[in-house]
Amino acid sequence: MQVSAYLKVSIAVAVATIALKTGAWWLTDSVGLLSDALESLVNLAGAIFALMMVTVAAQPPDVDHPYGHHKAEYFSSGFEGVLILVAALAIIWAALHRFAEPQPLQALGWGIALAIISSAMNGALAWAMLSKARQHRSMALEGDARHLITDVWTSAGVVVGLLAVQATGWLWLDPVLAIAVAANIAREGVMLVWQSADGLMDQALEPDIRAEIDTTLAGFAHRTIRFDHVVTRRAGQRRFIDMHMHMPAAWSLGRAATLRGAVEQALMSAVPGLRASIQLLPMDVEAHFDDSKDLL
Repeated sequence: MQVSAYLKVSIAVAVATIALKTGAWWLTDSVGLLSDALESLVNLAGAIFALMMVTVAAQPPDVDHPYGHHKAEYFSSGFEGVLILVAALAIIWAALHRFAEPQPLQALGWGIALAIISSAMNGALAWAMLSKARQHRSMALEGDARHLITDVWTSAGVVVGLLAVQATGWLWLDPVLAIAVAANIAREGVMLVWQSADGLMDQALEPDIRAEIDTTLAGFAHRTIRFDHVVTRRAGQRRFIDMHMHMPAAWSLGRAATLRGAVEQALMSAVPGLRASIQLLPMDVEAHFDDSKDLL
């Protein structure tokens, strides 16, 4: 199943969980369950936007975007993070009103049952989506999956809180629980926004991927061949590497190009999705940069 297919399933599940959780809130009048339903509404909006951005990211390079559209996925993650923060504020507002006007809870058994069913659906989907996100390095899918995981923990906390209200009769536990839910999802929202912003600033490749690249280059290193100025970055599912390859000045262009092609092929075989750009230089020529920090 492709990334877009998982997001379509996520949209369908979000609609189902919204119906279940809204029904649970309507039956119980619990502000804790209302907060859980609001988070599912955010899930729906986030999944729809993620599907749009994944579709954009899959478009091939064009004149205006020669490196492709892969970074569109980071916008999805950031958008979902902002939605989470808005939902957290809405939950806190509703909880504060409930503090001022406590209301008895009703039909808690049905409300708890519906919350558990919706939580199980989200948990199963989140596990599958997170595995697929790691396989395809999809920031949009990972953001949606992590939000669903947060939703599962939120629902679990709401259920435990409602059981406590049922056992003790302390109505103030309901708005306290809602505020705790809001704080938890706000933390997740801040993390998603931060990860999205960090990704838009051209992060270097992961340490294990860089180690794989270094191992591959070491296989070609020789006293007459060396590599330097190795710079890596990632953009959504795509990975890039730029570097210099030095070789004897007496080599013909054809021989140098053949070796460069072999190095590029080895790198792309070792790291799927990698795009390599190698500049050929004679052994006795060094490139110079204005900023010494560019020398890696």
